[in-house]
Amino acid sequence: MKFLDHLEEWLIAFLMGAATLVTFIAVLHRYASGMPIPGLQDALIKINTSWAQELTIYMFVWMAKFGAAYGVRTGIHVGVDVLVNKLNTPWRNKFIVFGLLAGALFTLIVGTLGAKFVWGIAQTDQTTPDMELPKWIVYMAIPLGSYLMSFRFLQVTWVFIKTGELPKHDHAHVEGLEDEVKA
Repeated sequence: MKFLDHLEEWLIAFLMGAATLVTFIAVLHRYASGMPIPGLQDALIKINTSWAQELTIYMFVWMAKFGAAYGVRTGIHVGVDVLVNKLNTPWRNKFIVFGLLAGALFTLIVGTLGAKFVWGIAQTDQTTPDMELPKWIVYMAIPLGSYLMSFRFLQVTWVFIKTGELPKHDHAHVEGLEDEVKA
């Protein structure tokens, strides 16, 4: 499933770009509304952009949930492995697999509890304060992000069992750059 290989990057990039655009428009609107230009000021004051801050906050919540899944997939998610790395290889590998499976189980449980919570909210008429969106849409970040994170833990576990390698993030590496150099 090539589609899932970079799902997090696409979602995070889209949400970052959209949040930046929404914030830029809201700030531009705020400053332009304060300009004493007859006609323009009156027209801008009639436009309500109070929803922009709320939308941006929700986009950052979604980015955080999908960013955690990205972190698991690429090896940059926080992990405490100082003691595990001191063990001899057979024990080290067992603890790594246990830790990865525990992460998968934990995020699966969080996703399931989140899905139950979202289902409960979807049965109500609760909406967000400014945008008046159904609240279940905002809270869908919990089950979706958690299930994706669980899936990524399982992927990393499978690769580790097959190859003995964990994802390692190289801060100096720029993906796709070697393709440009070859061309």
